[in-house]
Amino acid sequence: MPGRVNLAVFISGGGTNLQSLIDAANEGRLSAKIVLVVSSRSDAFGLERAKRDDIDTFVFKSRNYPTEADASKHLMDLLDEYGIEFIALAGYLKMIPPAIVKKYKNRIANIHPALLPKHGGKGMYGHFVHEAVLASGDTESGATVHLVDEVYDHGKILMQEKVPIIHGDTAETLAERVLRIEHKIYPLALESLIKGILNNG
Repeated sequence: MPGRVNLAVFISGGGTNLQSLIDAANEGRLSAKIVLVVSSRSDAFGLERAKRDDIDTFVFKSRNYPTEADASKHLMDLLDEYGIEFIALAGYLKMIPPAIVKKYKNRIANIHPALLPKHGGKGMYGHFVHEAVLASGDTESGATVHLVDEVYDHGKILMQEKVPIIHGDTAETLAERVLRIEHKIYPLALESLIKGILNNG
């Protein structure tokens, strides 16, 4: 497909959002070619999803480098080697090195399983988010796609969709409904970002 950008997807776990992006790219709904999947864990199932689709993978652990600067430089060099133009975080639990955030300003997106700015920040991921939403007494939750900056879950919101909280919900039942929304809006938001439709200033 002409006019596709090179996309890297960063993961830490099962990679269901990665799969939704792979499917969207393969079906022509996403103007991107996923050329690299970076994982913070070597046992992340998302790596298997990538390999099934012949996508190159890399396990990135900053502790394997002498310094944070060395880790950041190696990751930056890798992104350059693959000609990466946009980055999508899909359940990636680590902070992106500041140098990469700066270089890819307004070109890194993240999906969060709540309605930011509520229920975001360090440690707010997975079931922790859904438990916090239920404990808060909120009547709705949802998913948020946002730009990535130097602070967890802080960047400009690109797209949100809500789901109602149902009486008797558990973190698991809420997570299941929110995940369906994530899979729906992430490819849409990324496509709009790539195409310049969303104001990313």
